[in-house]
Amino acid sequence: MAAKRPKGSKRRMFERSAAGAGLAALGVVYGDIGTSPLYAFKVAVQAAGGTPGTAAIGVASLIIWSLIFVVSLKYAVLILRADNHGEGGVVAMLAMLGARDAKPRTRQAALLVLGLIGAALLYGDGAITPAISVLSAVEGLKVDAPALGPVVLPITVAILIGLFFVQARGTGFIGRIFGPVMLVWFAAIAALGVAAIARHPAVFGALDPLRALGFVLHAPLGVTFAVLGAVFLAVTGGEAMYADMGHFGRFPIRLAWFAVALPALILNYLGQAALVAVDPGALSNPFYGLTPGWLHYPLVLFATLATVIASQAIISGVFSLSQQAIQLGFLPRLSIRHTAADQEGQVYLPLANWLLATATLAAVLIFRSSDALAGAYGIAVSGLMAISTFLAALVALRWGYNPWLVAAVNGGFFALDLLFFSANAVKLFEGGWFPLLIAGVIAFVMLTWRTGVRLVENARMHLREEEGVFIGALTEGGKCLRTDGIGAFLSASVDGVPLSLSHHVRHNRALQKRIVLISVQTVEKPFVGDDDRVVVRHLADGIDRVILHFGFMEDLAIPDGLAGAGLFGADEMERISYYIGRETVIVDRRIAGMAPWREALFVSMQRNTAPTGSSFCIPSSQLVEIGTEVRI
Repeated sequence: MAAKRPKGSKRRMFERSAAGAGLAALGVVYGDIGTSPLYAFKVAVQAAGGTPGTAAIGVASLIIWSLIFVVSLKYAVLILRADNHGEGGVVAMLAMLGARDAKPRTRQAALLVLGLIGAALLYGDGAITPAISVLSAVEGLKVDAPALGPVVLPITVAILIGLFFVQARGTGFIGRIFGPVMLVWFAAIAALGVAAIARHPAVFGALDPLRALGFVLHAPLGVTFAVLGAVFLAVTGGEAMYADMGHFGRFPIRLAWFAVALPALILNYLGQAALVAVDPGALSNPFYGLTPGWLHYPLVLFATLATVIASQAIISGVFSLSQQAIQLGFLPRLSIRHTAADQEGQVYLPLANWLLATATLAAVLIFRSSDALAGAYGIAVSGLMAISTFLAALVALRWGYNPWLVAAVNGGFFALDLLFFSANAVKLFEGGWFPLLIAGVIAFVMLTWRTGVRLVENARMHLREEEGVFIGALTEGGKCLRTDGIGAFLSASVDGVPLSLSHHVRHNRALQKRIVLISVQTVEKPFVGDDDRVVVRHLADGIDRVILHFGFMEDLAIPDGLAGAGLFGADEMERISYYIGRETVIVDRRIAGMAPWREALFVSMQRNTAPTGSSFCIPSSQLVEIGTEVRI
């Protein structure tokens, strides 16, 4: 009997852990899609034109079956399977496909560009989501009091600034606060929907997929595209499932969706359809029309809080994506803070946070209303969803799934993604240009950085001495004074002599008796076990090369990795001097490379990246920087 208790105890602990993580996921992952009822149904019925009561049930059916196909089946069931050791997102899929090692003019290079465009689209989505979510809630003040219209923008801006300030506390902290709030929110919107459904039960006809199909087939093509573009607003936020998977795990995310979020959303959309079917005049704001008059202002306050939480889903996804892009070499090294010592994947990037805040506030001030922002919303997300589906198909093929099955399943979802993307593309000049502009800038920066890093490495190769030549010259008596101590020289390559080492010997004519050449490689999985962390190669007496492997979600802690090599004791580790090359990149127009203005952009980014020592967790008291000049 006693032997069985730990097993049951472990099961109960798992259930409590999964339930707790699922509750936190409600606050971080589903805030965006959970607040879509504030605006999605209204915009879609308005796009349908004609009699609102007639269109209401058809639009509700379209929304419900879009949630089932796009979010439930595609993301929750299919895309979440394409995890890279627990991590999700477009960059994680690129890592699985090996795209970061691609050479120019190859299939892998094209795949890399496609993936980076998808990653950049998430940034464009991240700028719009907080803006439209918070604006749509605060605009509820104008329903009963139009005179409050002028204060909507200032209140929205103040709320958004506060949201971005709190990001430094971490997603775990935010999830513990926001999770219970969102649980109450989903319960509230479900209850509002049930009350309206009870007054018009015929609205259950929207659960028939033929109602959605019939609406699409019988409406004029222009109306169909306009409605589908608006219906897509109801599924935006589903992409956060995959982007935030590393924060909470696959099972808690699925649990929160199928047990809470999806049922509540279906009931609320049915309730709004029932209301408009009975009272077409309620279309001016059907969500708030579900509430009794005495509950209106409390619901505005609650909705505002919920939309603040909604913004968290995309912000957390941007942080995860940025860290992965940095570790895989697609972005320059930025300051990354881990906000939870007991949980991997919870990070805060100050620069990414405030750049995103700037873009979000710009969207609010440019478009000034949720209706105007609806034109900007959707095109970036639909593009990201299409790219994710395509990459997921390639991952499935790499994992050995039947090609015909992959073509049928992913092909069907990809066709649906393209349909939604086409419907949103017609909104390009209404505001769709804004997130695409942001995405274009981010993708260009990523490609410029990656190309510049490759050019610098090519320049280093021509300057770097061969190991045998350097060691032979070092052993010649009298040419270099050997002193006590340990020198660790960081190298970007696993071959040859680091420029910092050759410059040090050339100018100082002295070198420690123990030398370690350290190379860091980021592998294409989130975390690396201790057994796979270190590779040691003996080069000569007193000279070793240590290759450290880190996952793309790990801190590149060189001292910890070197300690695991077993070359030095604890006392010796504290006396090691770490030498890092501080490179000054010079643009030389005589050398073939990028356009001069792109090279100038790369140089500017390279000079403003996070300090190399702190990036590698090296204590400043043990750090020595040696300046070198590299021409590209």
